[in-house]
Amino acid sequence: QVQLAESGGGLVQAGGSLRLSCAASGRTFSRYYMGWLRQAPGKEREFVAAITKSGASTYHVDSVKGRFTISRDNAKNTVYLQMNSLKPEDTAVYYCAAGDLPGRALVVRNDEYEYWGQGTQVTVSS
Repeated sequence: QVQLAESGGGLVQAGGSLRLSCAASGRTFSRYYMGWLRQAPGKEREFVAAITKSGASTYHVDSVKGRFTISRDNAKNTVYLQMNSLKPEDTAVYYCAAGDLPGRALVVRNDEYEYWGQGTQVTVSS
C-alpha cells in the first residue's frame, strides 16, 4: 500500500502560478500510475491530469491543457502539478491519487485509482 501527502496549495491571484507536490511513502513509487483530481464546493470530483508509471506519457483535461503540467520524479517518490495562468474556476481541493491495477498505463478514470491523499486547497482570487 502507498500513502500520499499533498502540499503546495494556497491563495493566489488570477494569472498566478502554484506547484503542487504529492509525496508518496510505502511501497515502490514507480509501480504506481498517478493522477491529480480536484473538487470544487458543490461539484463532483473532476479528473485533471494523469501520468504513467515511468513518466513517459501524460494526459491533461481540456480545461487545463496548456496551463497545467503533471510530472513525476521516481527517485524522490513525488508527483507534481505545475499550475500556471490560474483562473478563479480552478479553485478547488486538489487530490493526488495512485493505482496499480494490472494492464493500466495512462489512467483517466477516477474509479481506477485506489489510493488517495487528503487534498490541498487551491484558491484563485479574481
